[in-house]
Amino acid sequence: MIKGKDIVIIGIQPWDIKIGSNCKNIALEFAKHNRVLYVNPPMDRSTSLKQREDERIQKRLRIAVGESSDIEKISDNLWNLYPKTIVESINWIGSHRIFKMLNKRNARLLSKDIQSAVARLGFSDFILFNDSSMFLGLHLKEMLRPEVYVYYMRDYLVKVPYWQKHGERIEPEVVKKADVLTTNSDFFADFGLQLNPHSYMVGQGCDVSHFSDPDNSIKVPDALTDIPSPIIGYVGSLTSLRLDIGLLEHIANQKKDWSIVLVGPEDEDFKKSDLHHMPNVYFLGSKPEAQLPNYVKGFDVAINPQITNHLTIGNYPRKIDEYLALGKPIVATKTKAMKMFENCVYLGESHEDYLNLIEKALGENSQELIKKRIEVAQSHTWTNNVTAIYNAIQQATEDKIKWN
Repeated sequence: MIKGKDIVIIGIQPWDIKIGSNCKNIALEFAKHNRVLYVNPPMDRSTSLKQREDERIQKRLRIAVGESSDIEKISDNLWNLYPKTIVESINWIGSHRIFKMLNKRNARLLSKDIQSAVARLGFSDFILFNDSSMFLGLHLKEMLRPEVYVYYMRDYLVKVPYWQKHGERIEPEVVKKADVLTTNSDFFADFGLQLNPHSYMVGQGCDVSHFSDPDNSIKVPDALTDIPSPIIGYVGSLTSLRLDIGLLEHIANQKKDWSIVLVGPEDEDFKKSDLHHMPNVYFLGSKPEAQLPNYVKGFDVAINPQITNHLTIGNYPRKIDEYLALGKPIVATKTKAMKMFENCVYLGESHEDYLNLIEKALGENSQELIKKRIEVAQSHTWTNNVTAIYNAIQQATEDKIKWN
């Protein structure tokens, strides 16, 4: 446990983001025992022009000209900084040399905003926690001179087109500079160890409270009542970048007495797939987040039919914890990141593995296994996740810092 410290968080998601955020959850946990400054990514010039009518951008523009305060208090120990400086949009630049020069300029501008906020809040000897901001994070260690610099790696961003052009070169440099690298999967931790001896897998937090059903109050929706069992189900975005359409087609073809239920928005590949012509495949469309537990409740087996690629190989799928919270048998694609679930999830590599494992999951489900799955999900709390982050920081820096 780390208590009584000052922590500055930078990342790639602002506090006023409209979707869930790992980094925000971590910040809230940090703030239980430490003072925390959460720094929004600085607004770039392109966004300030193209999205000028957006309410969130208008707020940032008012802050930039001094009409509104750049620091907002979220809670007793937590503040949110809106950087005043507008940085340049440079990711389109092909030249690594020119990009690096302008990127350093952007980092210098951001660092001045952070230094100003840190001084006003009276922060000292702070921990700098960087959630995946590889470009600006390349220079902030030397510009801000934190007591400890932590880099948090939770997605294979360098394989995403936006980050790939410069990220494949820059992120390894950031990992090397960090005093400690924290990751949410063994895949990323092993990658980090090639560059930094202080690389730690700290797991993943997940709030599964809305998937918990101790009093059996979650009701199966009417949409599932007329679908023949067993129901083999998936909830989430249906995209060929992450899911194996061929695998789903194989399961549906080979097991015509199984109902394959898919809940979520489809990309074009899914819309055009043969799955739509199979009588035992049911597309139920997008559902409000609050209703997703009801659909999972109606599954006999939940699946995560990931295709193995750069986007998924190190990915920690939160839906596994959500499935587990309802005690569901789960069959998922075997990856290094999924190794942590091997004692409570059936992991397969081939199409035939999926058929055999789903059959096994249907046949051996029991109250004892259901209880075990629920206990695993409930152990993946944000408190436990942040405790692991604290332990990693202390272990990596114990030779130079005396922790309370």
